Amino acid sequence: MSLRARLLAVLAALTLVGLLAADIATYAALRSFLYQRLDRTVATSAEVLGRSAVTRGGFDPTDFAQLVSANPGVYIGVVFPTGAVQSYGTPPGAPQPPQPKLPNQLPVGANGEGATFTASAVGSHTRYRVRALPLDTAGHVLIVAVPLGETYATLHRLLLIEVLVSVVVLAAVVGAGLWLIRLSLRPLRRIEETAGAIAGGDLSQRVEEAPEGTEVGRLGRALNAMLSQIERAFAERAASEERLRRFVADASHELRTPLASVRAYAELFERGAKERPEDLARAMAGIERESARMGALVDDLLLLARLDQRKPIEHAPVDLIDVARDAVDAARALEPARQIELAAAADSVVVSGEREQLRRMLDNLLANARAHTPISATVRVEVESVTGDGAVVQVCDAGPGMSEDEAARVFERFYRADPARSRDQGGTGLGLAIVAAIAEAHHGDAEVITSPGHGTTFRVRLAANGVGEQTV
Repeated sequence: MSLRARLLAVLAALTLVGLLAADIATYAALRSFLYQRLDRTVATSAEVLGRSAVTRGGFDPTDFAQLVSANPGVYIGVVFPTGAVQSYGTPPGAPQPPQPKLPNQLPVGANGEGATFTASAVGSHTRYRVRALPLDTAGHVLIVAVPLGETYATLHRLLLIEVLVSVVVLAAVVGAGLWLIRLSLRPLRRIEETAGAIAGGDLSQRVEEAPEGTEVGRLGRALNAMLSQIERAFAERAASEERLRRFVADASHELRTPLASVRAYAELFERGAKERPEDLARAMAGIERESARMGALVDDLLLLARLDQRKPIEHAPVDLIDVARDAVDAARALEPARQIELAAAADSVVVSGEREQLRRMLDNLLANARAHTPISATVRVEVESVTGDGAVVQVCDAGPGMSEDEAARVFERFYRADPARSRDQGGTGLGLAIVAAIAEAHHGDAEVITSPGHGTTFRVRLAANGVGEQTV
């Protein structure tokens, strides 16, 4: 059975049990009340007749007539010590009421107390409420029996009314319960429909939230939170797969060129360059150069692959100013003619991270500046602390700058604003992508600020572990 059917069945069963209990209690209470009232009437009538008979030495027909007129169908009789029964009180010409079936031993007390009991009529379906009252010590017993027809009719009408009312109430409760259950379970129906849509592949579906205080409302919020996480997970998975496909395609493309060059030099060697010293030297130099290119590309790919795994890095205090100073010194050694400046607003700026990765980040930024700006363009490295937020490293150049479209793609892997020149100079197109990945691994980010003709600034924000005192 469905939940709706089970709830409705339980509601109907509980209502039916309640109605039956109420009907039985009402019927029993009314039956007891009617019997008690009838017993008082019978007992009073018997006492009056008994006292009259004792006082006058016999029964007064007037008393019988009054009792019969007040209680139509009443039976009055006397049981003699021999067991014979004498009937009295019936008006002349009226049919004699049937005699009640009396037990062999009338239930009367030894001290003259009367007793009331129920008995059926002889040769009839009539039932009586009988009062047996001893008249004397000789064994004469007065019998006053009032028919229970009106009492049974009243109880029958009550039973019929109870049945009709119970049926109406049960139908009303079931109808109202069905409406209320449908209304209450409507959010579950929507959840079912939403789950079906999600199973069909539409992860953007969400459950309509019910009031917060209800179980369905809490279930809906929990499902929506779970669906959001699932959707993000699927989106990240799809994005990761797309990045992987693009990465493999780009890596294959980048490796094809040096491999083709190595193959060409090898073919040149096989065609006789080994016999000509000048061609042999050129082939060997070309093979060495292209091998170095492939080695650098593979190293960059391995570093990016390790950073993409998002494994926790080995955190240690690193002074960014020392790292920047080493990177600037190395860049000056590579291009002595270029003016490269280091500006720091503090004696030390300490962050938590891996020194080698941070050094690789600065080396890539300086290499990018050297590759894309003329030697006359000044390069400036700035390191500063940001109170409460960490540290900022900026590499600024006075080069030609970039367009908006180029700046939007500058951190993409294998992207080159000037592909021909970068490839000629040995660039892999992964330097700035590595910068962004290292910044992210250190809980930071990288951005570019540039415009054509106004130079370029690469800004990297890092989380700080501690900051030294500033100089004045």
